[in-house]
Amino acid sequence: MNLNVIDAAGELLLVSQFPLAANTTKGNRPGFDPAMPPDAAEAMFARFCADVQREYPRVQSGVFGAHMQVALVNDGPVTFWLQV
Repeated sequence: MNLNVIDAAGELLLVSQFPLAANTTKGNRPGFDPAMPPDAAEAMFARFCADVQREYPRVQSGVFGAHMQVALVNDGPVTFWLQV
């Protein structure tokens, strides 16, 4: 934990998580009214990925709006989820 991702030769995986903006207060299905419109959200995610890739060379990103299954193998004592 004393090294940053570059010094540790680590990698970053950036995945958009639009369901986190779901309204789940009523009914059986979430409402996505609080979420950003898809076109604006996709542009924001692309800008975020480009900004991170300028700083960290080893970056992969998910496909915006795609159904993805992500697996993770931790190599260390913790995992950080960074929300922007």
